[in-house]
Parts: sequence; C-alpha cells; structure tokens
Amino acid sequence: MKNLILTTLTLSIIVLGGCNQKSKSNPEAEMAAMECSQAWLALLDDGKYDQGWDASAEFLQSAVGKEDLSKSLMAARKPLGKMISREIITKQYTTSVPGAPDGEYVIIQYNTTFENKKSSIETITPMLDKDGKWRVSGYYIK
Repeated sequence: MKNLILTTLTLSIIVLGGCNQKSKSNPEAEMAAMECSQAWLALLDDGKYDQGWDASAEFLQSAVGKEDLSKSLMAARKPLGKMISREIITKQYTTSVPGAPDGEYVIIQYNTTFENKKSSIETITPMLDKDGKWRVSGYYIK
C-alpha cells in the first residue's frame, strides 16, 4: 500500500531529485510556503486527510481525487503512528519542477520522527496557486 501513495502522488509533482537551474533565493516565498506546509501537515498528523485535499493546490486536486488521496495518505501515514517530532532539513524556492507547469514552488524537506518509525524524510512542495495563496501541490514520505 505504501507504493500506492508514491504512484498516486507522482502525478502531483513529487520532487526527489532537487531543483533545476531556475532556483534562487526568495525568503518571503519560503516563509509563506513553510507556514502552508506546517498547517497542511498538521491536518495529516490529525488524520484529516479529506481536509488535506481540500487545502491542497488546484494542481494536486486536478491530478488526484479526494478519495484516492485520502486512501493513499491513510495507507502511508497510519502505520507510522503518531508524529513525535519534525524538523526542517532544507527549503528551496524554484520556478520549475519536473512534471508540473512553471510557477512558484518551495521544496521543503523535514526529518520526521513517528511513533513507529524513528527517522523518515517528508518532502512537501507548496506552490503559489492561481489565487495568490500558497497551497501544497506534492507530498512524499520516505
């Protein structure tokens, strides 16, 4: 079932290989994207996967249905148990990511400890949505 989340969310810009040459620093965007990602991850931590879809970027919503995303997130997250701690490892602003339209993105990686998994890496990719708000467009946990 863990592969289901990878397969499902690959459609929604899972970024594993980093950014391309269009990357640059944008502290304001990085701060807004981090706030967005923390709020979205809090929904997942509380098991509110449907609300996670509701709060996602239009790009993610058009790529993955609400029920499919909820099932995938539950399959990936539930076995890990309660989130114990989460620390930012990296954050990188970019205007281009593989498999997604050009725009504004921040790729954020967290070192996360769960009740049943001592060390994991969460990669979350907020994007600046069409309405000018930052929303999550991709998520991967390893």
